[in-house]
Parts: sequence; structure tokens; C-alpha cells
Amino acid sequence: LRGRGIGRGGTVAALAANTPELFELHFAVPLSGGVLAALNTRLDAATIAWMLEHCEAQILFVDREFAAIAADAVARLGRGIAVIDIDDPACLHRRAAIGECDYEALVAEGDASEALPPLEDEWDAIALNYTSGTTGEPKGVVYHHRGAYLNAVSNALDWQLTRDCVYLWTLPMFHCNGWCFAWTIAAVGGMAVCLRQVRTHAIVEAIAREGVTHLCGAPTVLTMIDAAGPEVLASLKTGVSVMVAAAPPPPSVIEAIERHGWTVTHVYGLTESYGPVMINEWQAEWNGRDAEARTALKARQGVRGHMLEDVMVADPRTLQPMPADSSSVGELFLRGNNVMKGYLRQAEATEAAFRGGWLHTGDLAVRHPDGYVEIRDRAKDIIISGGENIATIEIENALHRHPSVQGAAVVARPDPLWGETPCAFVELRPGESADANALIAYCRTVLARFKVPRHVIFGPLPRSSTGKVLKYVLRETAREDAEGRSGLGPADSDGETAFDDKHDLAEIRHPPIARQF
Repeated sequence: LRGRGIGRGGTVAALAANTPELFELHFAVPLSGGVLAALNTRLDAATIAWMLEHCEAQILFVDREFAAIAADAVARLGRGIAVIDIDDPACLHRRAAIGECDYEALVAEGDASEALPPLEDEWDAIALNYTSGTTGEPKGVVYHHRGAYLNAVSNALDWQLTRDCVYLWTLPMFHCNGWCFAWTIAAVGGMAVCLRQVRTHAIVEAIAREGVTHLCGAPTVLTMIDAAGPEVLASLKTGVSVMVAAAPPPPSVIEAIERHGWTVTHVYGLTESYGPVMINEWQAEWNGRDAEARTALKARQGVRGHMLEDVMVADPRTLQPMPADSSSVGELFLRGNNVMKGYLRQAEATEAAFRGGWLHTGDLAVRHPDGYVEIRDRAKDIIISGGENIATIEIENALHRHPSVQGAAVVARPDPLWGETPCAFVELRPGESADANALIAYCRTVLARFKVPRHVIFGPLPRSSTGKVLKYVLRETAREDAEGRSGLGPADSDGETAFDDKHDLAEIRHPPIARQF
């Protein structure tokens, strides 16, 4: 890389699945003085081109599965960029090579005797991670060496990792640099098992073959493992530790996984914090609670990780802390050396994110008397119905407790009388056939009446490549449904309709590059 002009601050981009090459780039690029920009493999060519231009990438590593879209993106740049092919033997959909050479040929160009330059400043950028860009242009989140080091160490401490760990890459390395686990696993001397396709069979086969001890991901990963069935689960080793973020998995999935002797730990973080910086550290006295209480406790985001300086739930206007009474809702704020350096070339957005000396997460939370934090909702996801605030997470948690529900997401649906009402999008477990009436009736038994969904739409939930539900897609669907112009077909008398999962993160479009600058 240095021989090809990469030095301090030079950006090297990569468009690749979870491969050994992308793992190695997490070390090669920083050691050259450069900045690694691992790009989401499900983005469209226009967005990839925008990112390459925005970060001024000098080199692009391309997994041959994504060669066609990479070639399209490079053609849109209007400038030259060196392209290096990654030819992974495990790739089942290999496209024609587009690079000037492949990865191994580039490695052969190196001189092992050349001394590596020392790191001049631990605050130098080490990586660049783009937010999903669901509204407007994406933000380039800049990570520094110090923060990456601290979060890598925090991961090892949180999980008490040793050289005996066998880590399965069910989490994309392009997502927050895989929550810094590339650096963590190497630091403890563990084994990294790369996984190209996060599918039930591939996950289960890798766990059995490699003796996996740890894995991370969105709740959908646990759902995939659970889908293998009890007999397959029983054949796998016990004692596997799983770290999940975002919304907690459905209680039935957690129970099935833990019944097999696995441990599920809920964590919290965001792109701007290098991945997880809070952990729901399980307390021994909670083991005596009933199943419902344990599930509620496991859904908490927990306490700060080892390397985060502080966590605060406060009034977003005054930054005054809210009482730790389990009911006073405020915004969640983070502070420490393992939060981002800022947004690349977006000074105003950076200043707003750090107003008052804290990172504003945009998540609404409460703090319990024991100090544990629990997210109630994203500020933008709150439903205001007849003047009352409704947390979508509360409704989603209720739906997840129904035995027929595999996944659920709730958004606001415009209503001429109430302003907004809850609209639930539901995935049923295989073989189940609950209808809208049954789910609404169930919600009436566990929720206040004004919080009960007025409409239920069945079908697969649109998700990003990291398993996060794309709520902006659901909000648009709910709005179109309310206006009677959704392509989903009219709702029946129960408010039930079919949901066509035609949306994908790859469909995100942005204005041409010329209009962005």
C-alpha cells in the first residue's frame, strides 16, 4: 500500500463480504498510515460512487461477487482510482475481474524488510464508516486509533476473551468495522471464522465445524439459528456466547437459545460509538425471576462498557439528568474517547452531535434505580396519537411475546381523527397463521387501549444488511396505505393486508455527485 502512495490520511476503500482479505485490511491500511473505508455491499452504484468521491479514496478493493456494481460506481467517478480484485475461493457468484491486479499479487509487491512508520498521533483517523443515508446524503463517521483501541479492549473485557475463543463473523465487517472485533480477536490471539453468507445452514455448519464459541449480530441472527430447529440445536456445542444489539430478540427465541446452554447478552451502541459501548451485564439475583421478568430485564441496554467515560439520560434541551425512577424519559447521551472524531466534511452536523460536550444519540430512554438504562424509542419513532406519546418499542415487545410472531415493527400511520395511530408490521413464525384480529385482541390484554395497533400488515420486514428494520420504508408504506394508494392491495375489515417485501437498502438513491458538491 505504501508503495502505491498510501500514507498518513490516505483513504483505502473496500467492497467485500466477510473474507480473510477484509480482515487483513483492518491491519494493513492503518499500518500504512491510511484510513479504511469498508463499504456496505448492498448499496447501489450511485451511492458507492458518492462515497468514493466524498472520502477521496485512492484504492478500492473489490470482492468479485460485487465487481459489476463496483465497475458501475467507478465509471461514475470521473477520475481514476486503483482497483484491486479480491478473489475469494468461497465466492459462489464470482463476476469478471475488473482490477489491475488481484489481492495476492499486491501482497507480493510488498517488502517485508521495510520498517513500518510509527503512529504519529493516536487521534489520527483509522477508519471511516458511512451511516445508511436513509434520509439525505450519508454521513461519514470518522474513527480514530485511540477509540478503536479502546473499544477493542472493551470487547475483550466485556466477554473475558482469551486465545481459546473462536469467533464467527455473522456481523458484517463493514458495519462499524465489525464492532471493532477484527482488532479484538487478533489482540487476544483468538480464531476468526469468516462467513460470506449469513444463512441458517451456513451459520449452523460453521458452528459445528469450527467449534465456535462467540458470535455477534442483530436479533435476526438468533432467529436464523432458532429456525434450524431443536434437533439441530441439540447437536451443536453448548456454551456459545452471543452478543446482540438493536431491538431484543423475541422472548421465544431467547428461551430456545438459552435452553441449549447458550448465553445471550444485549448491548447498545451506534455507528458514532464504534459499535457497542453499553452492556446489559446480567445479575445473578435475576435468575430467580419468572420468565417474563427475565425477558424484560434482558431487553435493557444496561450500563456503560469498561472504556466509555459516562452515560447520561437527560432533558435534550437543558442537558439536566432525568431521575433514575424507571419512568422519566430523556435522551441518551454518551461521552468518552471511544466516540467518533466527527463527521467527515460536515462541521455543522458534528457540532450538533456534540452539543454540550456529549454525543447526542437521538434515542429516548429511562434509567432504573439500579443504574441500568433502557431504551424506550428513537425520538423520530415516537407516535403522537390524540396528544399522547406512544413508544413503538413497547408495542413491538408486546407483539414479540405472542407465540406466533417471529418479528414485529411498529410505525405511525396518519389518522384523520387522532393525527397518528400505531400500525404494526408482522412476520409470523413458519407454520403459524394468526390474523390481525387475534393479534389486536392479544395486544388489548397487555397494552393500554390507546397503544393497541389499529392496523396490522403481514409479511417479511425490510431490513438492512446488518439486520436492522428499515422503518423509513414502513412509514412510507403506512402513509401510502392510509392514503389508499399503496401497491399492497386494500386492507380488509380487520385492517389486514399483504406486505410486498420489494424494498432493499440497495434501492436507496442519491442525487448525482455534481449536485452533492
